[in-house]
Amino acid sequence: TQSTWGLFTFRTQSQRVRMLKIARGSIRASFGSCRVSVSNVRAFSTQTSPPVDQWYHPKFQRDPRFKKLDQGDVNYFRSILPEHSVITDPQEVMGYNVDWMQAYKGNTSLVLKPTSVEHVQAILKYCNKEKIAVVPQGGNTGLVGGSVPVFDEIVVSLKNMNKVLSFDTNSGILHAEAGCVLETLDKYVGEHGHTMPLDLGAKGTCQIGGNVAANAGGLRLLRYGPLSGSVLGVNAVMADGTLLDACSLLRKDNTGLKTHQLFIGSEGILGIITSVGIVCPVKPTSVNLCLFQCDSFEKVVAAARECRQRLSDIVSAVEFFDRTSLDMVLKHIPGTRDAFSSSSPFYLLIETSGQDEASDIARVEKTVESLVESELVTDGVKAESATQVSELWRLRETIAPAMSHAGRVYKYDITLPIMKMYDPVTLIRERLKALPGSPCITVGYGHLGDSNVHVNVLAGGPESASVLESYLEPWIWEYTAGAGGSISAEHGMGLMKASKVGLQKSPQHVELMRKLKQVFDPNGILNPYKVIGHNVL
Repeated sequence: TQSTWGLFTFRTQSQRVRMLKIARGSIRASFGSCRVSVSNVRAFSTQTSPPVDQWYHPKFQRDPRFKKLDQGDVNYFRSILPEHSVITDPQEVMGYNVDWMQAYKGNTSLVLKPTSVEHVQAILKYCNKEKIAVVPQGGNTGLVGGSVPVFDEIVVSLKNMNKVLSFDTNSGILHAEAGCVLETLDKYVGEHGHTMPLDLGAKGTCQIGGNVAANAGGLRLLRYGPLSGSVLGVNAVMADGTLLDACSLLRKDNTGLKTHQLFIGSEGILGIITSVGIVCPVKPTSVNLCLFQCDSFEKVVAAARECRQRLSDIVSAVEFFDRTSLDMVLKHIPGTRDAFSSSSPFYLLIETSGQDEASDIARVEKTVESLVESELVTDGVKAESATQVSELWRLRETIAPAMSHAGRVYKYDITLPIMKMYDPVTLIRERLKALPGSPCITVGYGHLGDSNVHVNVLAGGPESASVLESYLEPWIWEYTAGAGGSISAEHGMGLMKASKVGLQKSPQHVELMRKLKQVFDPNGILNPYKVIGHNVL
């Protein structure tokens, strides 16, 4: 007997699943070769800019201790940096003042682009002496306002510090400058049979120094663990210009405190990371990607659990999104298409990465059989080519750009116990029924493997946009903390959540963070107002 099941054909007698190709004559995709990156879709995400009166406006004043930049300061920087490294043209500077979300807009008049560690040291030494506030900036792909000025802080961009310093092909240990773009590094180590331990939608723009400073999560966390576990060390310039060499390139080095860990997730408030030592795992040679339909979130969780149990050593990504997310992608991202002929409330994306293609395929097939027989999934497709892999991943990775393209969006990056992950989406939809004006659109998607859900709320129009935030905040933060979750899963605290740190951390913990800030940066010039609030020193 045989029953047709979407693009899968399930044979009950032979207990095999034959995966049909979407396009004939294709070859199996190589790992990571066809992921879409934010750099390819940013054009869609930045066409809709928020009205001027909807930029974030800080509810506190500029710290009067910080000096206002004058021509003498600019002249000094011109004397120590190459001509192209000092940017004062207002049009060029604007790109460094505005964040990727187009929600945060600073007012700096100066951008510095050092090309060496010595340049960074000279910049910070002078700024510390003159009490000039500084914002370190990588690819500026953050979502919480952490990489742009709040007021007139000068921007120190690491873009020009983008060299690979060393790579040991035997150990997989990479030493790279902070300005190296993640996708560029992935291609570099890929040529030597390795892969970067993290993968982000923004990989075509984001930089490794910023990734480490934000302790970025992303799509490979389930397989390779958090970034903090892969980083062996960092070199960082302190506020007074001192270079801290904490970049051991050894997997085992227990000589003293792991001071480099303080900079992972510090978001630039303790020092400017100039280079990173990181372990790169061996690149998988066999990759399988499946997209399933599920008729409830409970079945999404159960199906994901089944996949992890059966494929534990090769599963590399477990992602989910709801139908509303998919609708937004299909509407706003050109070239996307639905992989199914019918709709479903939820979608589950499973990726495996291994070294034995025949064995991996057989295990995936058996897992699919189990999912079908237990009725945890209602339909599914499997990518059989580079084009198909790109198409399926694009449905997941372009949800955020699609939402931003549609209008004013509030984005929340939170962690919750896995069975509660989707609850905020349902609760917010109910709360917003009372909102005046056109209906808002709320979507939920994220990394099921580590309980990280992204809740995006699109304002329905000017009427709802003016009051939407009051319906969402502080409710979302209080709900998350009360449910035993985290208000910042992978995007960091930045400016957006700096005042909420007390909801998540105890007073003793917050006080310890403030003391560390005072030790590393007594004048408070490094990325002020961020992470732990504006009232630090």
